[in-house]
Amino acid sequence: MNASSLSIDGREVAIRPGMTILDAARQAGVEIPTLCHLERCGPQTSCLVCLVKVNGKLIPSCGTLAQPGMTVESGTEEVHAARRTALELLFSDHLGDCLSPCERLCPLQLPIPTLLLQVQAGKTEAAAATVGGALPLAAVLGRLCHHPCEQGCRRGAADGAADIRGLERFAADANLALPSPHLPACKARTGKSAVVVGAGPAGIAAAFELTVLGHSVTLLDRHERAGGSLRSLPEEELPRAVLDAEIARLERLGVEIQHKVELGADGVTLETLRGDYGAVLLAVGERGAGACEALGVAAGAAGIKTDAATALTSVPGVFAAGAAVKPVRQIVRAMTEGRNAAQCMDRFLRGETPRRREKPFSSVMGRLNAGELRRFLDAASPAKPLAPCDARAGFSAAEASQEAARCLRCGCASAGKCGLQDAAARYGADATRFRGERRDFERQAQPGGVVFEPGKCILCGICVRITEAEAETLGLAFVGRGFQVRLAAPFGEGVAEGLRRTAAACAAACPTGALTLP
Repeated sequence: MNASSLSIDGREVAIRPGMTILDAARQAGVEIPTLCHLERCGPQTSCLVCLVKVNGKLIPSCGTLAQPGMTVESGTEEVHAARRTALELLFSDHLGDCLSPCERLCPLQLPIPTLLLQVQAGKTEAAAATVGGALPLAAVLGRLCHHPCEQGCRRGAADGAADIRGLERFAADANLALPSPHLPACKARTGKSAVVVGAGPAGIAAAFELTVLGHSVTLLDRHERAGGSLRSLPEEELPRAVLDAEIARLERLGVEIQHKVELGADGVTLETLRGDYGAVLLAVGERGAGACEALGVAAGAAGIKTDAATALTSVPGVFAAGAAVKPVRQIVRAMTEGRNAAQCMDRFLRGETPRRREKPFSSVMGRLNAGELRRFLDAASPAKPLAPCDARAGFSAAEASQEAARCLRCGCASAGKCGLQDAAARYGADATRFRGERRDFERQAQPGGVVFEPGKCILCGICVRITEAEAETLGLAFVGRGFQVRLAAPFGEGVAEGLRRTAAACAAACPTGALTLP
């Protein structure tokens, strides 16, 4: 190591006078998380998420000058554990849901708050794009899903949950009515191929997911038309035109569907499929032990035997999902199992260890007390639950907008772009590890559109520094002592009064969504 360098995780990094360890790490492409660091504000050293180990001591990298000859450890489990603990301490006084309860409970992770905002605003095509980009068989789910999302709707504790399924149907039907219904954006083509046997809900969901992930997918089905058990439902429950339109959308996405092809007949065997494709998924519906053995896979207690974590059968490269593995009575559950298996197949096709994606991290606020629920209700439409005038046709645009306005907006406006959420997911933080009795949730709508949620503030100091640098008349400051320290404007003024010129800059820099603008 030369006289003007240090070592980070065994990598020699040239340094200049005045550089911090964080600067040196970024220069070397070593990612160190920060929540309280902003270049224009200088180091705050308040969050301690940027900890590294130097000479046996854990120190904040953002506020420690880089010295020649330093040996810095950033990627060890000890350092990661320290960062995880720092995050968990921040969560001990952090109050708010990253994901709204409805989105968290949706097995297929539909971005429900986004959808409802679009419907409320009359942005029907945007809502159609949201549903069409997120879900296979969206219009089918809008009619048949058992809507677990509505069980989590906080409005249910007051005057009835929002009709999320009905609004999903409205957007999905609007999508199918377009000349070219919206499709999800697919990842770059991988050159890998997969075959899905069985075109019921699980198989369709898997084919959809694999195509979105960049693979070439063939869907084989022994019937004349795809849809599986959905084809046996009464017309009034699921119109055939709706199912056909969703199948056509799947084909437009790029899935090749071959009908009247049965595994075990006409020379189509598991071995031939394994030879022709990189991975095979069996979504063939319920099968007895003898049928499983005839297919060439081991039988489990209720169907094809699989590894629960990977969806792999006893045959390498062959996966199974849905009722082929165990009875599944709910369409959204079958589709979720198909999607999960597809995610395992994706990793297998890429030469990685099969596993499904982790669910998005979410801090959970829990049940609201009466005062908190009232504050949410005060910011939403007071309208009672609305049923469509024409039940067969579903909501009109006006009815859908009225029902969507009942949403309480429980989730965080910064979900998906929140530094705290991202770091917690990366390090596997437990948001409840140090949590005691929580404070009441507040959402303060300020003049000028600023929204301040005190419970989400981690006292990072960034907004305080920004208002100082911009010479705000009042600015923001920390008030109180010890565990009672809170962010506020001086002299008892509202937060917006301290952000007359810097509201946008502070909202953009806030690492947790405590300060937001519409």
